[in-house]
Amino acid sequence: MKIGQQQFRTIWPADNDKSPGLVPEVNIIDQTRLPHTFSVVGIASVDAMAKAIREMQVRGAPLIGAAAAYGLALATLTDAGDDGLRQAATLLLSSRPTAVNLRWAVERMLGRLLSLPVERRCVVAWEEAANICDEDVILNQAIGRHGLDILQGLAAAKSGRLNILTHCNAGWLATVDWGTALAPVYTAVEAGLDVHVWVDETRPRNQGASLTAWELAQHGVAHTVITDNAGGHLMQHGQVDCVIVGADRVTRTGDVCNKIGTYLKALAAFDNDIPFYAAVPSPTIDWRISDGLRDIQIEERDADEVAMVNGLDEHGEVRSVRVIPYTSQAANPAFDVTPARLVTGIITEHGCCTPAQLKQWMPATEITV
Repeated sequence: MKIGQQQFRTIWPADNDKSPGLVPEVNIIDQTRLPHTFSVVGIASVDAMAKAIREMQVRGAPLIGAAAAYGLALATLTDAGDDGLRQAATLLLSSRPTAVNLRWAVERMLGRLLSLPVERRCVVAWEEAANICDEDVILNQAIGRHGLDILQGLAAAKSGRLNILTHCNAGWLATVDWGTALAPVYTAVEAGLDVHVWVDETRPRNQGASLTAWELAQHGVAHTVITDNAGGHLMQHGQVDCVIVGADRVTRTGDVCNKIGTYLKALAAFDNDIPFYAAVPSPTIDWRISDGLRDIQIEERDADEVAMVNGLDEHGEVRSVRVIPYTSQAANPAFDVTPARLVTGIITEHGCCTPAQLKQWMPATEITV
């Protein structure tokens, strides 16, 4: 996607690995500084990559997977042996517990590298990480095409602008490029469809208000930021035609784990007969589990994300201010689980299906129970 007039991905190898004496780096867009500052940061070690994932400089399930892959590539620069790679994998896996793409990418990288002689692992690691990134773009483009069919059908059934509600950020910033939930939106805009996006997740991380709104503006997509509690009201008054969200993990039965607050959007959509879709590439589907409420570990993040809020002051400086009393505690579960019964369809690179039909795309090589 473009920032200004320049094409960007969210993660890419730096060119300085071609210069003698310089350590290869991986460039990322520091998402903690958006929307106020666009900053590219170089990551030069697996420890720095794990920190970037943990502190959400990179975030979004597909992008976390890509970052972990490059993290292992960075690890091979100092120790490509079995023990070194496994230690790097353990570090990366501990950085964020909920998004399944991280585990998927680490297991794919280890499976590829541990089967090779040590002297070949570094070169292959960088190649495999690049392959994971390229594949992510292809998967998301396919999600965009299948989602476009849905949006065109909805548009044909009404007059005027198509209103889509999304929660948190599942755009290109959450992936290597194109996005998941927003891939159909970008594809629809390019196809000439008149669409408008309701953007929420204004607390606790503000990833809707800060990230989704920023990237939609960069792409010229009509959008409006709303508070997290406004979605149900808009649905009751006929101002939402469909809900499309991404996911950090989907079970094989179609339970959808996504940013906290997604479950409430699904309940409101269900009550108002509004279709609710989750857009996910296949690496986000955890074929090993069937019960999202029972089996998915929900990350509990720092309470300060609830107690504090960042913003620009009157001088254009980013400031952090406290919004709850010092005498109050705060809880901060980062995700919730939307049961499959509330999900109209799951859009993957293969097409759109109901949760009950999802098992048709289970890979034969995946762990089964």
